[in-house]
Amino acid sequence: MNFKANYLKMKNFFLFTLCSTLAMVSCQEKVKVDPMAPKEEGDKVIVHEEYSGTEPTKPEETEFYEPTVPRVEPSHLGSPPSDAIVLFDGKSLDGWVSSNDGSEANWILNDDGSMTVKDKAGDIETKQHFGDIQLHIEWRSPKDVNDEGQHRGNSGIFLNGLYELQVLDQNDNPTYVNGQVGSIYKQHVPLAMASVASGEWNTYDVIYHAPAFNADGAKIKSGIITVLHNGVLIQDHVEIKGTTPYIGWPKNPSHGKGPLKLQDHGDNSRVSYRNIWIREL
Repeated sequence: MNFKANYLKMKNFFLFTLCSTLAMVSCQEKVKVDPMAPKEEGDKVIVHEEYSGTEPTKPEETEFYEPTVPRVEPSHLGSPPSDAIVLFDGKSLDGWVSSNDGSEANWILNDDGSMTVKDKAGDIETKQHFGDIQLHIEWRSPKDVNDEGQHRGNSGIFLNGLYELQVLDQNDNPTYVNGQVGSIYKQHVPLAMASVASGEWNTYDVIYHAPAFNADGAKIKSGIITVLHNGVLIQDHVEIKGTTPYIGWPKNPSHGKGPLKLQDHGDNSRVSYRNIWIREL
């Protein structure tokens, strides 16, 4: 073997050995990624202070026990949860007043534990005022059909006394879809029409987050509403654009907490309500 061939053989062996050694060192000294290390979210840095910095992470390092979650007894056979505020229990209208002048609510109290709109008596609303809420309410249109369109079984449920969730007998009764049953009136069309037969009881379960306003009265956050109609999701975390007038466009007057208001549509709609309760969020 001549000198040049021997030199090349030794050079290749040396390079192979060096690369192998570097690869072993690289494997042994990998950079360990800390899953709890600070991460940037936009212009905000999140720091996980409880992480110990050692590997592997112990299960208890990602667990916490305070603050404890309050215990709430759930609904049983139609009864409200243990922390609910019952707004109507079928026995009296003591918690309600006329929206017109604050006088005693003048709707019809029925023997079956429900109340019915008294034609031309006007809207009624709760004495208590609320902000963010979970609402359960049951309603029924008359069994005998007496009109059509917006004049059949029409009422409404107003959050903060301002934002209407539509009540309407929609069965074989076409109307404009942003005013049909389950709509956020003139704003959001429901995802489905889930009404039961005319004369049977419907349920609305609502999650409502009120809008927010700054010190100058300007809106800085829109209200948000989610609605289930007879257990079917019909409004999915939609933005309330403002008030819900029949004529005109949404307005955004500054306000704080407000009443729950029920509408007398003024056309002998004879809508009935029962089992109304709220959980403040």
